[in-house]
Amino acid sequence: MRSDDGRVLIPLAIVATALAFGVRALAEPQAAAATQLTITAAARAVRPGELVVLTVTAPNDLVLVKARAFARDLPAFAVDGKTWRILVGIDLETAPRTYAVDISAVDHPVSRAIHRLVVVPRTFRTRTLTVDEAFVNPPAEALDRIARETAELNELWAHPSARKLWEGPFVRPVPDAANSAFGTRSILNGQPRSPHSGADFNSAAGTPIKAPNGGRVVLAGDRYFTGNTVMIDHGLTLFSLFAHLSEIQVKVGEVVSAGDIVGKVGATGRVTGPHLHWSVRVNGARIDPLSLLSVLGSDGGHP
Repeated sequence: MRSDDGRVLIPLAIVATALAFGVRALAEPQAAAATQLTITAAARAVRPGELVVLTVTAPNDLVLVKARAFARDLPAFAVDGKTWRILVGIDLETAPRTYAVDISAVDHPVSRAIHRLVVVPRTFRTRTLTVDEAFVNPPAEALDRIARETAELNELWAHPSARKLWEGPFVRPVPDAANSAFGTRSILNGQPRSPHSGADFNSAAGTPIKAPNGGRVVLAGDRYFTGNTVMIDHGLTLFSLFAHLSEIQVKVGEVVSAGDIVGKVGATGRVTGPHLHWSVRVNGARIDPLSLLSVLGSDGGHP
């Protein structure tokens, strides 16, 4: 379009449209590409009752790593800016099949990855015993105490420290060998009982018990089934529980480090002889303590 004096005129609507496209181009730069995550797994085995540690690495620093599997969020912690670890506890009653671990890493933008966890079957031994009836069915006057102690324990499991409280590798609480009691199904006087959720160490009465790593003592006292009991919150949903002690040498609220003495081996509670019972939970999953030592311990795992 030309004016009366011969100048070329551009309609205002066209100018406005061109400016609008120019502003949009400046306001919407090309989206940054998501970071490629590398995921490796360390485990003694991928089966019920085991700990799996996933290591997530990236070429640049990660602000945060989140993971989810078994319908729950999984604990994760940074090793350094580019490396994070995720603790995956496979409960001893987990059905064998393939599970997806959904991983997201915040590094502007958020990167996503899926790790396939193929849980293979595991057969736990079953033992059938005839014992004193008191070991099978507690007396009526003890039921209120048992219910109260069970509720207290469940409350402690459900509220771990949000911070990682341990440092370095986990250590054995006693030098003695553990038997294969973890996961054992017992039938007492013909009645099936809950599976054994810990490892039993063949230690003599009076043997000092070491804290396997740093943490805060959240339980220290006598319980109906487990006798003198100490529980340590290692942070990030990881707990250790020691049962049947002859002596307790720590108090609730006390902070311990790896190797600190928490008590002595005994035969208190519902047992027939002295030994150390050690239970470990990760995010509610009951795992074999020997699996923890294998993957995150001095027995040959990640620090």
